[in-house]
Amino acid sequence: MTRIIVTGIGGRMGSRIADIIRETPGLTLAGATEAPNSFAIGTTLPEGQSVVDDLSKNIAHGDVVIDFTSPKATLHHAEIAAQAKKALVVGTTGFSEDEKRKLMAYLKTMPSVFSSNMSIGMNVLFKIAAEAARHLGEDYDIEIFEAHHRLKKDAPSGSALTLAEEIATAVGRKLSDVARYERHGQIGERKPREIGVQTLRGGDIVGDHTVYFAGAGERLELTHRATSRDNFARGAVLAAKWLQGKAPGVYNMADVLGLS
Repeated sequence: MTRIIVTGIGGRMGSRIADIIRETPGLTLAGATEAPNSFAIGTTLPEGQSVVDDLSKNIAHGDVVIDFTSPKATLHHAEIAAQAKKALVVGTTGFSEDEKRKLMAYLKTMPSVFSSNMSIGMNVLFKIAAEAARHLGEDYDIEIFEAHHRLKKDAPSGSALTLAEEIATAVGRKLSDVARYERHGQIGERKPREIGVQTLRGGDIVGDHTVYFAGAGERLELTHRATSRDNFARGAVLAAKWLQGKAPGVYNMADVLGLS
């Protein structure tokens, strides 16, 4: 039985992850946390444990921690998990470069999965898009469009950035040199080798991502649309189960799914 602790259990993702753990044979929800000011603090889970305000208070009860919170909270949770030598699954996005460096330092010391998107379909898209870019070559302009709900705090999405990074690597470009995140005013012609990443925020959109390869006389579009958060939650739970017995190191969903 794999014992899992869910951080941020009062949130949209945390609550669904907890439900899916309960539905999955071989797993048990061993504990949960929430932010100190959350309504959930002190409430009792069906499993009998109380929701606590800090991971250090229940880390000993779990084998794996699943974290979909915020960059600051995730760094705190990663430090605690590393000290306790527990496994960690991270689906949080929006890290600055400095925060990501700090996170990687923690994750390398324990079995961990870090991915901008936990869904099976999206991880297949990462691979397909990179392969398409290699085959299409320099004659096709590349644009990535992503849309999410109005409450999402980071932009572009972590998944859109991963798409851009996978594609840039596939065609021998450095994303920081060729990325274009907005266009406004008299900007002139599109620059050669540019990779555009555009953002929409509105309503309750769970997550849409489309890669456009625009050539002369034709256009190839690859799209993934998430209609429920369950696909992310199921992927995170799959990753937590997969981590059992793995050596310390940073894995991703491609490793979990056998796509590497």
